[in-house]
Amino acid sequence: MTHVPYDAYDAPFPHEPYTPHTPPAQPFEQQPHLTYPWQPPPPKAPPAPRLPRHPAPGRHSDLRKLRGAYRVQRRVATLTALGYFTLFLVLSALAPSFMTGTVSGGLTTGLLLGLCQLPVTCLALVLFERTARRRLDPLSERLRRQRASTTPPDGEAP
Repeated sequence: MTHVPYDAYDAPFPHEPYTPHTPPAQPFEQQPHLTYPWQPPPPKAPPAPRLPRHPAPGRHSDLRKLRGAYRVQRRVATLTALGYFTLFLVLSALAPSFMTGTVSGGLTTGLLLGLCQLPVTCLALVLFERTARRRLDPLSERLRRQRASTTPPDGEAP
């Protein structure tokens, strides 16, 4: 029997036989135990994201075209209605002699332009609907059909 020197830090009691200390399999920083017992366990790594089997239909070009068409349509309709109203306000503030001029039978230019506000707004709405039916609805319908053709029936995993 070989004599091993006594290490007070390794043996719990001096009268028990010495058992050699085996180093941990992992470095200290990677050991799964906690430094303090009241600490929560370290967070688990999130699961790897599932990749779709097929790319999303119309993912880039068709959706980009649809968004761009909606954006242009909203801007045109908004600028038509608000632009006319802004023109009316600017003329009222900067050209009062023009706005108070009579057109016919006591009807002033300002009153005529104010009464035209409603038809201009209605015209912007009509043009909005017309361009939506002609340009945007076919694009969105095509995207819906593509989505329906690639979506699996209910109950099946994608």
